[in-house]
Amino acid sequence: MADFFASTAKGLESLCLEEITALGAENCKQTVAGVSFTCDWPTAYKICLWTRFASRILLRLVETQADNVSELYASAYQIDWAKYFAVDQTFSVHCTGTNHFINNSQFGALTVKDAIVDQFKKHCGERPNVAKTDEDARIIVRIAGKHLAISLDLVGLSLHRRGYRSEQGEAPVRENLAAALVARSQWSENYLIDPMCGSGTLLIEAAMQAADIAPGLEREFAFTRFANFAKAAWAEILQQAQDRATLGLEQCTKKLIGYDIDRRMVALAKANIERAGLSKLISVHVHDAAELPSPPKQAGLILSNPPYGERLGELTKLIGLFLSFGASVRSQYGGWRLALFTAAPELLDYLRLRSDKQYKFFNGALPCVLKIYQIGEGASSEQQQYAPDFVNRLIKNKKKLQKWINRENISCYRLYDADLPEYNVAVDVYHDYMVVQEYRAPKSIDANKARRRLLDLLTGLLQSGLVANDKLVIKQRAQQKGRQQYQRQSDEKERFVVQEYGAQFYVNLTDYLDTGLFLDHRNMRHYLQQHSQGKKVLNLFAYTGSASVHAALGGADKVTTVDMSNTYLNWAKDNFRLNQLPINKHEFIRADCMAWLKSPISQRWDMIFLDPPTFSNSKKMEDTFDIQRDHLDLLKSVSRLLNPGGKLIFSNNKRHFKIDKEGLSQLGLRADNISNQSLSPDFERNKHIHNCWMIHKD
Repeated sequence: MADFFASTAKGLESLCLEEITALGAENCKQTVAGVSFTCDWPTAYKICLWTRFASRILLRLVETQADNVSELYASAYQIDWAKYFAVDQTFSVHCTGTNHFINNSQFGALTVKDAIVDQFKKHCGERPNVAKTDEDARIIVRIAGKHLAISLDLVGLSLHRRGYRSEQGEAPVRENLAAALVARSQWSENYLIDPMCGSGTLLIEAAMQAADIAPGLEREFAFTRFANFAKAAWAEILQQAQDRATLGLEQCTKKLIGYDIDRRMVALAKANIERAGLSKLISVHVHDAAELPSPPKQAGLILSNPPYGERLGELTKLIGLFLSFGASVRSQYGGWRLALFTAAPELLDYLRLRSDKQYKFFNGALPCVLKIYQIGEGASSEQQQYAPDFVNRLIKNKKKLQKWINRENISCYRLYDADLPEYNVAVDVYHDYMVVQEYRAPKSIDANKARRRLLDLLTGLLQSGLVANDKLVIKQRAQQKGRQQYQRQSDEKERFVVQEYGAQFYVNLTDYLDTGLFLDHRNMRHYLQQHSQGKKVLNLFAYTGSASVHAALGGADKVTTVDMSNTYLNWAKDNFRLNQLPINKHEFIRADCMAWLKSPISQRWDMIFLDPPTFSNSKKMEDTFDIQRDHLDLLKSVSRLLNPGGKLIFSNNKRHFKIDKEGLSQLGLRADNISNQSLSPDFERNKHIHNCWMIHKD
């Protein structure tokens, strides 16, 4: 009898304990992420072959206390290593954990390696070689405070690697976790359906259990290279497993069906199923889980690991999926059981089913849950209406704005801006797209409650028909500082054209926090178009040049566009081309506006549009910039570029901003607050969206 330890994923310990006990182990004791036990070597072989839930089986060679490097060395040296591998074989040492005398795990591994090499040198006159891969013996060292454990790995590659999966999907579940999900679902029916099967792992693990196939039947084990390997005993254990698999496949009457919307994943699943030798039991097809096909006549189990959406922007598609999937199973699959595994349990609420059981697991470091439901006969497919007050407000706002939208031929506008306190978002429309910008909730608001409310809001939008599932974009907006406002959020590079007052613009709804068009400045852009005829116009902090386009369309003799971002300056040029405006007639300057204003500038302009950031600490700028602190210096620098009788439109987005009227007067400038006039009807509900002044030279 020897001491062994089975490591496993958190959440699988009790299943692993039951399994190892049933396989003949004794003195089994469950610990965190594992099970300790004793058995003879043939039983250890059998456990390696048959365990569905363990990740590794380790032989415990030493478990003791070590308080210094010498004690660590001595503990490793006292083990009879020649009992497990010969001098002409290879080995490796893997150490985890540190303490006061081992402050580096590599040093711990090196100490144990030296002890092994020294022992072989003493007894054999030569040393075995260390190998990084395909070693004959893999030694595991674990240090936790004074506690020391030295073990020998019996399996080599982790036990979750059964050998049938050459490729996997984007969010794979390891085979031993998939086996645990099947076990916890207590599948006993004839049918099992996975409507989002991915690479087929759940189906394969379920079929292997149903057909009594040992999970390690097609893989190799490290213990077959050990010096004490009992070849005859292993041959008998392996033959018994092969006989059971042959008989199990012949007698198994279970039917497993997989669906996936991705043809590539279906092809991958078919290849994995064929490699596992389970094509007789499992069939997979291309199909959308949102519209499940009619079920077999006999009730069964639906088991799946649906996508859960790591990014906020993925939620809309998933909400729509869960709503449709829930309606489908309720209407068609009465009498069936449903088991879903997810890291986003709030999405399961959209199924409108009440779970009977749930189990907690970890998928790597990610906490997850398996929820099991009994689908009632004749269950209603009628959907609950989510966030009705929010949806009604959007409908009301759209009705109010419709005449203005049609009259001005505007295709992008703000529909909602935190009108209702409980729904703290802004909603912008761009043609048939809708962008929901979530204002970050205060720390006093429970994060789970805020997320739940956001999900309900998005669900209500999808149910309302105001926007299609694939046309809803979500962003999270907090106070932006410096470069954050312009940092890339995604890399989809999808843009399309919107229009206002005869001007057209490219917008990108996904790649950046902002879309390329500040909707609240629409009125002032239109003002520029109406008052730029024959004039020279300067657009500072120009972003994508939308104000420049309006000025050029209004007949400006020359428009100068200044921004420090090459990306946005090129975007501005694209906007000019889109409106059939000649690039060579106008001027595009890539520069830090603050530094540019300090340089010698001989030109003067009749009209200047100035919309600086509230705050900036960009690496491309020499100093930090704060609009409240620095606006007078900025206006002084800009106003000197005005021709006599010229106008300076100054705008910013800082709440509670106070303009220095006395300082302006001393500079010979007069500022008229035109904030109210600068707001179009879609921003009348938010008077503080920006501040705007018309500044004249006296």
